[in-house]
Amino acid sequence: MNGNSIKAGLLCISLMILGGSMSACAMGDKTSWKEEVLLHDGSKLVVERYYNLGSSPGTGITLLDQTITFTLPGSSNPISWKTEYRQDLPEPNSLGALLLDVVGGVPYLATSPAGCIAYNKWGRPNPPYILFKYTHDAWQQIPLQAFPSELVQANLMGPSVTELLKPYYTVEAAQAQRQNGNVSAESRTILREAVVKGALGTDGSSVNCEWMIPYGKGGWLGLDWFSDQPSYEACFNYCERKGVHPQNCPCATLFKGK
Repeated sequence: MNGNSIKAGLLCISLMILGGSMSACAMGDKTSWKEEVLLHDGSKLVVERYYNLGSSPGTGITLLDQTITFTLPGSSNPISWKTEYRQDLPEPNSLGALLLDVVGGVPYLATSPAGCIAYNKWGRPNPPYILFKYTHDAWQQIPLQAFPSELVQANLMGPSVTELLKPYYTVEAAQAQRQNGNVSAESRTILREAVVKGALGTDGSSVNCEWMIPYGKGGWLGLDWFSDQPSYEACFNYCERKGVHPQNCPCATLFKGK
């Protein structure tokens, strides 16, 4: 991969994570790098990051998946975490990694939904995080209350659009990359209290995402398409026409008591 394709690929990744259009991207590729991660106790962990890029008709390059791999001190068994980016899949996916740390020998990972569709897929968490603990040789999702309180500061890089990707990032270089990035407040620090919509301004906060309803085969509609219907019956008929599953149809809630 040459320098220009790396930069173009990273730009596409950034647009994807920010929920933007991918139509300006032209070709697929893949890339990886290693970065030093500063843990809460001052020690360091070297992780390998991998982005797999692909292309699809009409959309250009898309981010297919990302993987983080590392090995705990004193162990020879690598641990990997992977997320796919497929908006057409009904199951929750599309996560951006924010923080990786180790407490008591146990790895923890903080992520956030990458874009508004992913945020809705994950049930619109507030604060907007999906948190994991590595236990019994697998990543298990845990509630915020179970995420160690000493894990506060994001320590994983996001994709860069201002410089070419390097094969290795020290802690200092990784910190500089994060500081130069245009990230939301919730992506810099793991918040412990619910975020009021609009309270973080227009910095890309996930809680500002419109409430969306899945329909048909991988499609999503804003809630106003349903609330603008003149009656419950019209709303329900709209759900049926759009192929909205009965458990996802919001009409009963929107027109309750009307």
